[in-house]
Amino acid sequence: MRQGRAILLLLTIFIIAGAFGGLWYVRGFISGVAPLVRGSPVLSDALPFALGEGFAASIFARGVPGARVITRDPKGALVVTLTSEGRVVALPDLDGNGKADRTVTILEGQNAPHGIAYVCPQTGNESADQDSCQLFVAETDAVNAYGYDSDTYTATYKKTLLTLPQSGGHSTRSLLAHPDGRQLLVAVGSSCNVCIERDLRRASILSIDLTTGSVKPYATGLRNTVFMAIHPVTGEIWGTDMGRDLLGDDVPPDEVNIIREGGNYGWPICYGKNIHDADFDKNTYIRNPCMEPFEQPSQIDIPAHSAPLGIAFIPEEGWPEEYWHDILVAYHGSWNRSVPTGYKIVRIDEHGIATDFMTGFMDGGEVLGRPVGLLVEPGGALYISDDRAGVIYKVARTSME
Repeated sequence: MRQGRAILLLLTIFIIAGAFGGLWYVRGFISGVAPLVRGSPVLSDALPFALGEGFAASIFARGVPGARVITRDPKGALVVTLTSEGRVVALPDLDGNGKADRTVTILEGQNAPHGIAYVCPQTGNESADQDSCQLFVAETDAVNAYGYDSDTYTATYKKTLLTLPQSGGHSTRSLLAHPDGRQLLVAVGSSCNVCIERDLRRASILSIDLTTGSVKPYATGLRNTVFMAIHPVTGEIWGTDMGRDLLGDDVPPDEVNIIREGGNYGWPICYGKNIHDADFDKNTYIRNPCMEPFEQPSQIDIPAHSAPLGIAFIPEEGWPEEYWHDILVAYHGSWNRSVPTGYKIVRIDEHGIATDFMTGFMDGGEVLGRPVGLLVEPGGALYISDDRAGVIYKVARTSME
């Protein structure tokens, strides 16, 4: 009897193990095969990148694990969020040799800090403007305001502007100071791959009035807009957005959108150029429910699962004329595609045509790095955060011809 029970127990264990193994296999088959990555790569000064003609890359800062958003403080120091480390750091380059002198912690113990923005009063007095600037930091569950001292790289907590939901997926929160100088935009990703959100703050961009503190919806139907940028000529707000998963290798596209106040960009029932997601939304309609004026189509479609993050407009000063006002977009790279895609930075022109600008983040299935944030500056300079390698790259022009 005992022997029979032992055999039955072993059979049960094998059945359960087989079931879980089968589920793992099915999940892997549906999700695709992600590149094999072993540990954090150590990149030498001989970088593996191929760049646009006339540009070269170097390492500006090492030892910045989980580096994401890049900006400059009021006196010009590079400031970066280390989201996975819970820190915000300054990377001053006081001697101007193109490499950070040191890493200074501005804030620590944060809940996945991601978006950062400096807002300075317009008084006409440059020194007064710098000394009165506020630093805004978006953590997963809140947006906080700090006083900031550019000389000592220190931040002093002032108040919490907004609390945010932190359950579910897509935990990064992003910030953009609106060009009108009165609003701070906060991007909040969806809690899921595809669903009807109960909390309407998810999958949206919110607006905080910096004078009154009031909060209102700015745009909706954006599954996960992690980065935004302002067009240097039109003042329009552009943003990258990631499409849903589990519809195959090539559907739906990721997106670049022009984000207009009051716009609905379709998620979860629409994607791309007003395409209805019939896999999720089983309702029957007389007309396409995704057509304008109810939903905004994407401005530019990007290959599915590229995971577009950083977006930046190229200025005129110091850049080749054919680059002027094009956008650079960082493709963080796929995790759920049978053939990996992304892992590069592309330049997209006014017609939506993408050209590789910087490749080499992946070599033969091994991921050497993953580009995230972009800071484009006059003079042909570009700073790139890499949350895989834990470095900040600097790309500069080698020739001004």
